[in-house]
Amino acid sequence: MASAPLIHASYHNSVAFWLRNGGHVSSSLSSSSSSSSCSSFDRQAGFGSNLCNISGVNSSWKNTSFKAQSMNTAQGNVVAPKVISKFKHEPDHLLVLVHGIFASPSDWTYVEAELKRRLGSNFLIYEISASSSKVGAIAGLEPISFVTLATPHLGVRGNKQLPFLLGVPILEKLAAPIAPFLIGRTGRQLFHTDGKPSKPPVLLRMASDCEDGKFISALRAFRCRILYANVSYDHMVGWRTSSIRRETELVKPPRRSLDGYKHVVDVEYCPPISSEGPHFRPEAAKAKEVAQTTPNTQNTTEYHDIIEVLSEEMIHGLQRLGWKKVDVSFHSAFWPFFAHNNIHVKSEWLHNAGAGVVAHVADSLKQQESCSFITASL
Repeated sequence: MASAPLIHASYHNSVAFWLRNGGHVSSSLSSSSSSSSCSSFDRQAGFGSNLCNISGVNSSWKNTSFKAQSMNTAQGNVVAPKVISKFKHEPDHLLVLVHGIFASPSDWTYVEAELKRRLGSNFLIYEISASSSKVGAIAGLEPISFVTLATPHLGVRGNKQLPFLLGVPILEKLAAPIAPFLIGRTGRQLFHTDGKPSKPPVLLRMASDCEDGKFISALRAFRCRILYANVSYDHMVGWRTSSIRRETELVKPPRRSLDGYKHVVDVEYCPPISSEGPHFRPEAAKAKEVAQTTPNTQNTTEYHDIIEVLSEEMIHGLQRLGWKKVDVSFHSAFWPFFAHNNIHVKSEWLHNAGAGVVAHVADSLKQQESCSFITASL
């Protein structure tokens, strides 16, 4: 599946995080919080792509080299990032690119080349298949930007949230019990049937801080959170889940692209909204248990109807943080139905319609770098 996570991917999702050096290290960020925000989001969200930009590359990295690591991707571990050789000029930013299921580090080829061209040698770019404890080496660095591309933050259960099912109710309800057979644990997580019946689904837990991890605190540590969402033509991830919006908040976007960023049609800054954290109510737990133990059409339908309540709970949790929401529309592209791969230019010759989106990502990171420099100078 496609793009950046982020849960990132081809159901890629891509998550990117950026770390900055310069002595301005946030003492409130621990190694566990920085790794949990990205690793949990990537491994458990499934599709999409993610970028994490963390600032504060440790001076101990100076004049050192990184060794490529190759581990079993089925376990969600690091897979052979490109070897980073010794560098003459020490970069002070680390940019980590993470893809999701059904994808590989090679899907970042265009993005990596374009970011290097636009951002220069000041950024060290690191590609991995999925975040793991190995990324904890960046702990102690100041988190700057967290970026997702076509990522199902709310899962894919719900009307038109898995677009290739065409919004047909019976297909959307039957997809949940079938998904685990096709994509294993990720399928259960995306359809909210993972874990014990009495325990909230992982995506609901990730909209708060809980005993499993300080998820929201980790996301809050980043200065900037940016999501890129396909308005239409994305066959894998619906607009509502990738943009963390309610159905009533999906207003028709402009058809004209922003100057200099083809197919980027709108940018909205959503400030944090004070609200209670998400809840997993008893009726939801009961419906989940029945759907797990006896996954027939009737039981699946009952739990499916409760998912709207869970989606609202997840939105309540995630909207406690500010988000910059970037809407992307490939309606005028030659191949609009490749939107899920276009958004991060999976293949330069086939999906280059997304070049304007990648340029927007690069300029957003550069803008954060400028703001960081101004702040540090004051």
